Amino acid sequence: MLKINSTPENNKAKEFCKAFLESKRPKYIFGRNDWAKSVTNIIDVDGFIDEFTHDKEYLDKPIVPIEDIPNNAMVVSIVQGKPFVAEKSMRRFQFDSLDYYAFFKYSNLPIKQVMFWEGMTEDIKINFSKYNWIYTLLKDKTSKNQFFNIINFRISYDLDYMRGFKNIEDKQYFEDFLQLNPNGESFADIGAFDGYTTKEFIKRCPNYKKVFLFEPEEKNMETAKNELMSAYNIQFFKLGLSDKKETLRFDVSGSSSKISENGALTIHVDKLDDLINEEVTFIKMDIEGYEQRAIKGAKKIIQKYHPRLAISVYHKKDDFWKIPKLILNIRNDYNIYLRHYTEGISETIMFFIPYTKTDT
Repeated sequence: MLKINSTPENNKAKEFCKAFLESKRPKYIFGRNDWAKSVTNIIDVDGFIDEFTHDKEYLDKPIVPIEDIPNNAMVVSIVQGKPFVAEKSMRRFQFDSLDYYAFFKYSNLPIKQVMFWEGMTEDIKINFSKYNWIYTLLKDKTSKNQFFNIINFRISYDLDYMRGFKNIEDKQYFEDFLQLNPNGESFADIGAFDGYTTKEFIKRCPNYKKVFLFEPEEKNMETAKNELMSAYNIQFFKLGLSDKKETLRFDVSGSSSKISENGALTIHVDKLDDLINEEVTFIKMDIEGYEQRAIKGAKKIIQKYHPRLAISVYHKKDDFWKIPKLILNIRNDYNIYLRHYTEGISETIMFFIPYTKTDT
């Protein structure tokens, strides 16, 4: 059974937040993004730390080399993708620091919610039986351990639950339990970005049958075509996937581009079932929160060909249980695995592997 640990109050974090709000000590933000802006909308900080820029200012405040931060300073790290890399960098110095997860929880400020977190803590509490259901279905110990830590992290905002994870995005999607065949595989790369995942697929399956590559953003698609120029039998679709054919707004943000009502670009989406009428043996899907709708639009493909599936489940509050429910309602003869590929909040992938003779 999935266990939700009772997490004691982090008094050190509470004291840090109180001092960050009330004291006259120097205050800095480690990193630059919308979360940094949300803090500085409320608190007047002395500057920012960014080790990967030549810029001198941000939001009318100086960008200060980390070695020049005063020993009595207080620093909030808004780094969410690689929080332990940031922590390691800051620990070389004597100033006090706190991660954004704890700062969000204990500051009680109306600052920007953690990325991909909106409503999930409440969803876990309301639908705990569904999370427990998925936990019991997970095939191996690694899946169960990782699921336990991720769910407890989402409930508690305690970054210690993520200390066993590493940034291994270069290994993402391609686990041994997929048992990919070097010969004859057909791959659907849904949310292909710059074509990197397809290149990794080709390395492992050099004698593949066909690749179907989906990417709605024009510049990303051009990059993917250039990167895959020497590959054979790739069908490119400058489309997003959904459960119906329509035109949507699209927000371009690099690898995190997503469908959004406020997006500056217009894209076309369609059902996978209406675009492909041939065998697919492996589907990878990472489309920034549109996975549930795309799965509904791939029902016939999944029913007919029983492909392996690697689906992102971290974008929306209920992805962890709604995505497997959707897939198992289409076909219930899948084993389920889960792997997480960063030390932060993103890149949690749920794998669906067709039953073998020993499973039936």
